[in-house]
Amino acid sequence: MNIAVVGTGYVGLVTGTCLAETGNNVICVDVDEEKVRKMKSGIIPIYEPQLDVLFDRNVKQNRLQFTTELELAVKSSEIIFLALPTPPGEDGSADLSYVLGVAEQLGSILDEYKVIIDKSTVPVGTAEKVHAAIAKNAKVDFDVISNPEFLREGYAVEDFMKPDRVVIGTSSDRAKQIMEKLYGPYVRQGNPVIFMDEKSAELTKYAANSFLATKISFMNEIANLCEKLGADVDMVRKGIGSDSRIGKRFLFPGIGYGGSCFPKDVQALIKSAEEVDYDFKILKAVTEINENQKTILLPKIKEYFNGDLKGKKFALWGLSFKPNTDDIREAPALYIIDQLVAEGAKVRAFDPEAMNNVRGQLNGSIDYALDQYDALTDADALIIATEWSVFRSPNFEKIGSMLKDKVIFDGRNLFDVDQMRSIGYKYYSIGRENLN
Repeated sequence: MNIAVVGTGYVGLVTGTCLAETGNNVICVDVDEEKVRKMKSGIIPIYEPQLDVLFDRNVKQNRLQFTTELELAVKSSEIIFLALPTPPGEDGSADLSYVLGVAEQLGSILDEYKVIIDKSTVPVGTAEKVHAAIAKNAKVDFDVISNPEFLREGYAVEDFMKPDRVVIGTSSDRAKQIMEKLYGPYVRQGNPVIFMDEKSAELTKYAANSFLATKISFMNEIANLCEKLGADVDMVRKGIGSDSRIGKRFLFPGIGYGGSCFPKDVQALIKSAEEVDYDFKILKAVTEINENQKTILLPKIKEYFNGDLKGKKFALWGLSFKPNTDDIREAPALYIIDQLVAEGAKVRAFDPEAMNNVRGQLNGSIDYALDQYDALTDADALIIATEWSVFRSPNFEKIGSMLKDKVIFDGRNLFDVDQMRSIGYKYYSIGRENLN
């Protein structure tokens, strides 16, 4: 099939590359000329495991192409994916200006029947708005459908190639047949393609992410209560996670969620509810809990240093909001850095992939290490903010010899408390016994 993907952000590039991998001819469109030039020359603008292999293969075999010309891409394609940004406005609502702007252009470009697919995460009712925007200038039939993505950063290629489910919102039998053909190669193991109306599909995406965010915030509240009561959140997590009604995933406590999806989608769903006079109390609480959780380590750090962080040096492991990505949007590490710097402390950080992105955002307010151990040089303490695998089994003897004091503030509960006690560390984590 001939496919256009408008927008080469995280979702657009993964979508286009994975669609090309099953033999489709895909042309990706972006207004950023420099970005398009780099992609044409083989440079991928994001870090995502496995993406580089698929990208290189499909570019070389000419199934994956890039352009800045929307009309060229649309006229050569039967399916057009809209994978455009929907950033949150000041009130939390999703900004649809990019999506609707392209939709208005499409109307005058369409010269035969096309299927236009909303791949961006959008509020309920967006498919109708996109249809209306295209219809202003369209002289041919077309269908607009909702096909939300459920890609986890760090596992996005796997999620696209072998999805748990594919959700498609359409009332058109013609579009349904095209989508069944398109997604057939990805669901050969029997995972469902679920057809529904457009509004239900749009809400499904927000509901899924908001529910997962709720699980995280709930578990963080349990962790905070564990510290007050002297319980161990790891034991509680195992006890409730073994219940099939609850499940084991998204029950790990820490310093909150970040990224491009959960914060934005929770806020957007709250705003959508407000627009129909519904007070979504639980999601408002989820947001408040998460904001507080991002800096939950700071009181422990300040108490350890008797309230004075001025001149203290901290090694920080992890900058991305989660491992296996270079995405720093809403990353808890950045909130920790802001507070440490405001208190007069110095930070030397290491992250396997995200340091360049942080350099561009923080403008020299912290230092960057060559590796995780280089970050420890002359540091008063180590802070762990992202659970990269490389941090899970470190050389504790080396860490202890490089730190001024053997103290670790672990925002991701990477290490066993009893082990840390046996090797003489002062160790502070989330929802467990603190060793001081």
